[in-house]
Amino acid sequence: MTDRTHVKLLIVGSGPAGYTAAVYGARAMLEPMLIQGMQPGGQLTITTEVENWPGETEIQGPDLMVKMEAHAKAMGTEIVTDIVTRLDLGQRPFVAECDSGRRVTADAVILATGAQARWLGLPSEEKFKGFGVSACATCDGFFYRNREVLVIGGGNTAVEEALFLTKFASKVTLVHRRDSLRAEKILQNRLFRNPKVEIVWDHELAEVKGADDPMGVTGAVLKSTKDGTTREVSADGVFVAIGHAPASELVSDQLELHDGGYVKVEAGSTRTSIPGVFAAGDLTDHIYRQAVTSAGMGCMAALDAEAWLAEQDEAGEPDPGSAELPEDATAG
Repeated sequence: MTDRTHVKLLIVGSGPAGYTAAVYGARAMLEPMLIQGMQPGGQLTITTEVENWPGETEIQGPDLMVKMEAHAKAMGTEIVTDIVTRLDLGQRPFVAECDSGRRVTADAVILATGAQARWLGLPSEEKFKGFGVSACATCDGFFYRNREVLVIGGGNTAVEEALFLTKFASKVTLVHRRDSLRAEKILQNRLFRNPKVEIVWDHELAEVKGADDPMGVTGAVLKSTKDGTTREVSADGVFVAIGHAPASELVSDQLELHDGGYVKVEAGSTRTSIPGVFAAGDLTDHIYRQAVTSAGMGCMAALDAEAWLAEQDEAGEPDPGSAELPEDATAG
C-alpha cells in the first residue's frame, strides 16, 4: 500500500543546498519534507578533509553533512530516506513518486539533486577516490602543496583545474587523449605559458597506482591512444576533469535546461520555468560548484518558495492538498 502525503514544501536532494533549504523552510513554518535521494549528503560524503567551509578550519565531508542533516531535523524538517523516481510538475499539486511506493503531493518544490563529476570507470580510480584521486581541484588542491599531480582531460574543466593546481603543486601534468585541447583559446594560452605545466598528448589514464598502508596515490599508468603502448609516471594525486553531469533526469522533459542539462533559473533567483518549482545548488550551477555557494542557493530557494506560497495564499487559491488528484496522477 502506498503512502499518500501532502506537504507545503517538498525538497528533493540532500546536499548543502537541500539541507540549507530545509533549515530556512522549516524556520518559515512551511513544515518541509526532504527526500534524501540515492546519495544522502551528496558529493561531500565522498570528500575527506573540508577546509573551505566557514567556521570550520577542518572537518570531514561526511561529518559536515551529518551536522547539516541534524540541523534540518532540529528545525522541524521531516527527513525521508527514499529516492524520487518520478516527479510530475505538469499539475498542481505537484506529485512525487518514490522507489518505496511513497507518494507525496506538494504545493511547492525545491530541486537540489546536485551534479556528479564524470568518472572514467576504472577500478583503480574507484579504489583511490578520496585518497589521492579527486574530481575537484578547488576542494582538494591545497593538500598538494609542493607535490606533483596529474590532471586528466582536455576541455575547459581540465584546463581550469590544472591552472588552479599550479598555485599549490610543484608540477602539474595534463594528460589528454588527443593532440589538441577543446578548451577556450584564452585558457589554453594561459596553460601553455605556465612553467609548472607539462602536457602529455595522445594518452589516456589506464590505471592509478598507489599504496594501501597508508592509502594513497603514488603514480599512474598512461596508455597511448595511437599505438596502445603504456608508460608509468609518478604522481601524488590524480584529478579527473572530464566534466560534470547535472542530476536533472527527473525534470529534463519538464523544465527549461541549459549548458548540457543544468536547470535554468531566473537571474538573481532560484525560480525555474514552472511557477512554484525552484532549483538550487550544483543542479543549476555549472560555474562555482562549491558547498558554500550551494548552501547560499538553498537559502535563496527557501525564501523564494516562502514568498511564492504567500502570494498564492493572498490570491485566495484553494488548498490543493484537499483536492482530489486527477485520475492520471496515479499512474506510475
